Amino acid sequence: MKIDGRSFTLEDARRVVRGERPKATLTRDARRAVRDARALVERRAGADEALYGINTGFGKLSRVRIGRDDLELLQRNLLLSHAAGTGDPLDDGVARLALVLRANALARGHSGVRPELIDRLLALFTAGVAPLLPEQGSVGASGDLAPLAHLALLLIGEGEARLDGKRLSGAALSRKLGLAPMVLQAKEGLALINGTQVSTALAADGLLAARSLARTADVACAMTIEALRGSVKAFDRRIHAVRPHAGQGRVAANVRRLLARSAVVRSHRHCDRVQDPYALRCAPQVHGAARDTFAHAAAVVEREMNSVTDNPLLFPADDAILNGGNFHAEPVGMVSDFCAIAAAELASISERRIENLVNPDLSGLPAFLAREPGLNSGFMIAQVTAAAVVSENKTLAHPATVDSIPTSAGKEDHVSMATWAGRKLRQVVRNAERVVAIELLAAAQALELHDRWIEPGAGARAGYDAVRTVVKPLLRDREFAPDIEAATRLVRDGTVADAAAEAVGRLD
Repeated sequence: MKIDGRSFTLEDARRVVRGERPKATLTRDARRAVRDARALVERRAGADEALYGINTGFGKLSRVRIGRDDLELLQRNLLLSHAAGTGDPLDDGVARLALVLRANALARGHSGVRPELIDRLLALFTAGVAPLLPEQGSVGASGDLAPLAHLALLLIGEGEARLDGKRLSGAALSRKLGLAPMVLQAKEGLALINGTQVSTALAADGLLAARSLARTADVACAMTIEALRGSVKAFDRRIHAVRPHAGQGRVAANVRRLLARSAVVRSHRHCDRVQDPYALRCAPQVHGAARDTFAHAAAVVEREMNSVTDNPLLFPADDAILNGGNFHAEPVGMVSDFCAIAAAELASISERRIENLVNPDLSGLPAFLAREPGLNSGFMIAQVTAAAVVSENKTLAHPATVDSIPTSAGKEDHVSMATWAGRKLRQVVRNAERVVAIELLAAAQALELHDRWIEPGAGARAGYDAVRTVVKPLLRDREFAPDIEAATRLVRDGTVADAAAEAVGRLD
C-alpha cells in the first residue's frame, strides 16, 4: 500500500476494516514534500513571530508564547492532556483505519512533521497494531482531538494498543516491536491530533456496510415479490427512464435480473391484481434513493481520506504558514447522518414487506407463516422484533450534526459532532442488517408455504438457497433468535448478495 496523501480509496479502507495487514510505505515524492514542509517549520519556529501550535499554546491558550527550550515539552504535554477519551474502545478495524489515514493526511506535505514520524505510524500499521481509541470524547472539530491523542501516544511509548489479540501498554508495544519512543518536535503533536481521521474512519466503515446492505435488500425484496406473487410491472425500465435517478434505475434493473425467467411470475401473469403495496412497488424509489445517498457519501469520504485536515497548514512554495479550519468534520458528519437516514429507510421498508408476508389478510398465506397457526406462532414475534429495531433506528437517525456545544472557552464555538454521527451510522446499519435478515427468513418460509412449489427467478432462488444453507424451514415453533443471528451473518458478510450475483450477474 503506497501512502502519498492522494490515492487512498474506499477499497483500501475495506481491506483494513476487514482485518487485512498490508505493508504501507511512504512514496518518494511524498517524502520530499514532507521534508520541504518540515524545513519551513524549523526555519520559522525560533523566530519572533507567533505561530499557532508551534510556539504558542492551544485553543484559548493560543496567546501564550512558548520559549524555544520548551517546544518539545509542549508537544508531549499536548498529547497527554488531550488523551481524555472515555467509553469502550472503537473496533480494531476502525482504529487501524484511523491510524493509516492519519499517516496519509500527513503525507501530503502541509503539516510540518518529519518523515520519520510518518514512517513510525506506518511501521505500527504494518505490524498490525490497533490503537485503543475510546469511542467518546471527540466533538469533530479542531480535529478528533481526544481519540487521535490516544493514537499518537503510541509514538512516545504511552497509551494502549492491541496486537495479535493482546492488549499492550505503549511502553510494552515499543519494546515488543523494537521501536524506541520518539521525542516529538515543534508542531508534530498538534499535527498528529488535529484531524478528522477518526470521524472519517467511522464514516467509511459504516458506508461500506451500508452499501453491502443495499445489495442484499434488493435480493430480499425480490424474494418477497416471488413469495407474495407480486407484479414485476413496477420495475419496467420505461417507468424508471422517465424519472432518471441513477439509484432508482439500478435497483429496478437488479430486481428484473433477480426475477428473470421466474416461473412464479409467469404463473400469475394474468391475475386480477392491479397494484402491489408500496413496500413492493416503490422499492426502486426507496432503495434507489438510499443508493444515491451512499454514492454521494462515497465521493465525500474518499475526498476526505485524501485531504489535509490539521492547522496551521504549511505551503513551502509560498513560504506561508496559514491558519484555517480544515479540521472541522462537518462534511463527514453530514454524510454520516445522511447515510444513517438512508439505512434506516432500507430497514423501514423491509419491515413493511415482512408485515405483508406474515399478515394472512395481505399474503393469502397461513397466519404468521406458521404451518399450524394457533398451535404455532411462527413469525409473529420476529415481525415484532423487526418493528422494535426499526423504531430504534428512527431515534438513531436524528442528525448529530445539527447539534453543537461550544468548547475551549468559546474559542471553538461551532463543532460538527461527526464522530457521534459515524458511530450512530454503524449502529443503524447493524440494526438494518437484522431487519433484512428477518425478511430473508420470512420470504424463504413463504415461498415454501404455497400449495405447490414454483421455481422462482434464478437470483431469488440463489438467495433462498443461501438462507437454507444455514437456517432450516420452520416446521414448528422453536427458539427464533439463533435463526435471526445466523441470517444476519449472511447479510453482514454479503453471502446472500454474492450468491444472487453469481446466479444472475453483477448487482449494481
